[in-house]
Amino acid sequence: MLSTFQYPKFEYVRPPEIAEGRDGHYPVVIVGAGPVGLTAAIDLAQQGQRVLLLDNDDTVSIGSRGVCYAKRTLEVLDRLGCAEEMVQKGVSWNVGRTFFREEEVFNFNLCPEPDHHRPGMINLQQYYLEDDLIKRARQLPNLEIRFKNTVIGVTPAEGSATLRVETSDGAYTIHADWLIVADGARSPIRTLLGLDIDGKIFMDRFLIADVVMKADFPTERWFWFDPPFHRNQSVLLHRQADNVFRIDFQLGWDVDPEEEKKPENVIPRIKAMLGDDREFELEWVSVYTFQCRRMNRFNHGRVLFVGDAAHQVSPFGARGANSGIQDTDNLVWKLKLVMDGKAPATLLDTYSEERCYAADENLMNSTRSTDFITPKSAVSKTFRNAVLGLAENHAFARALVNSGRLSVPSFLADSRLNTADSDVFGGNMIPGAPLDDAPIQTGDGTQWLLGAVGNRFHLLHYIPDASALDATTTQALRSLIDAPIPVEAIVVAERGTAPAGLKTLIDAKGRVRERFDLREGTSYLVRPDQHVAARWRALDVTKVRAAVARATCNA
Repeated sequence: MLSTFQYPKFEYVRPPEIAEGRDGHYPVVIVGAGPVGLTAAIDLAQQGQRVLLLDNDDTVSIGSRGVCYAKRTLEVLDRLGCAEEMVQKGVSWNVGRTFFREEEVFNFNLCPEPDHHRPGMINLQQYYLEDDLIKRARQLPNLEIRFKNTVIGVTPAEGSATLRVETSDGAYTIHADWLIVADGARSPIRTLLGLDIDGKIFMDRFLIADVVMKADFPTERWFWFDPPFHRNQSVLLHRQADNVFRIDFQLGWDVDPEEEKKPENVIPRIKAMLGDDREFELEWVSVYTFQCRRMNRFNHGRVLFVGDAAHQVSPFGARGANSGIQDTDNLVWKLKLVMDGKAPATLLDTYSEERCYAADENLMNSTRSTDFITPKSAVSKTFRNAVLGLAENHAFARALVNSGRLSVPSFLADSRLNTADSDVFGGNMIPGAPLDDAPIQTGDGTQWLLGAVGNRFHLLHYIPDASALDATTTQALRSLIDAPIPVEAIVVAERGTAPAGLKTLIDAKGRVRERFDLREGTSYLVRPDQHVAARWRALDVTKVRAAVARATCNA
């Protein structure tokens, strides 16, 4: 057990289906109470949906496992009401450094722009993340979690999925209108359904060592190629909460994983890195290999796959849990509209389309990182080392250094849910882009743009003085809320207050105007997952309604 964390033990409760001798029925069943399954469950429950979450364990993840949580993930978790605790507990960082032997050859900053609420990354052991998510989940009365409940059978049907669930009290049956599968990389449910997943396994092994020590290393990501303390291999160092440092040692393929995990073999590696005088405590050790692969599609009728069950990447770039949480962010608003009868089931095809695109982007970057870190031939290694040798003094070579391109959200520029621009804009906030954050002021105390939008469609309308909004525009903006799929209008301004019924955001520092290329009359339609759906230089309610219809497959 860990010296820095007390593992909770979640109580098993006899299911009512067994106690009452009946089948159960639930609108949504989610399998897997890891970070991805929990975020999906919380998101749905916050929006009023009844959810049953099943997990075959009775505690949180063992060891640090997922460590790095990206800015976009934190922004999603903000909407779930649990990011602040994680940021306070975790280690925030923006800067990463890459070394070749003894010299630094490359560095980057994940958040070079000022005035963003969340840092580029936080480092936080996965058990803390899961513990915080479970605490948040238990605050929601329509979310039931059953621990030590193992799914042993799944039978899909046209309008439901039937699950057989094993417990210590016997087995029972439940029927789900929708089944979300978040049961991890090995996904027993994917196997039960005979669904394929394509890709490749990388023939290399890495040792993870979580070390408790007091050290004055800066809160940065450090990556070494061929360091003097671990020749011809690579090493990665991350600081985590509680003075725990995560160290990854590349081992190569021809090693015995069980031997490498033994303390008598791990401790000398750490001492070679830190020096004999550094006091430390070895807390957790694991050896892993990794794969880069994905399912051909993520939706199969009433069965929807998310996270590692749908796609797996190498750990370089922190793209695993981050991409899985972004899966749920894309899925949940679409599923809720379908369940409420406000959008056709074809909207869920766009979940698969958009997140397959994102998965391919992650797989490409992850594979490129892995190929650079673990060259597959002598020629590749010679090229890699030549790049590293030149990078210290030559900018062109620094652009080629790849110790893991860090997780960023996908720009869904080719999504069929977008409405194409009919006006000229500058900047990055194109249709399909994830919304940039910016500081704002509101009457209710909201201080950040992303805190003011999300979970429903919003229209941002810009005018320098909100008090000068004319009656016609005011009525048009108010009318958007009165629709089968309502749109909440928000007035972005430099000063003033919009008429009653409209929320005002004051762009005190001008960052919203700068990042969204705003001129008077400019309007942005924002999806519930905070991606841009459409934008115009002048407000036209008919065009807004058409864009909403397009973004929900109602067109």
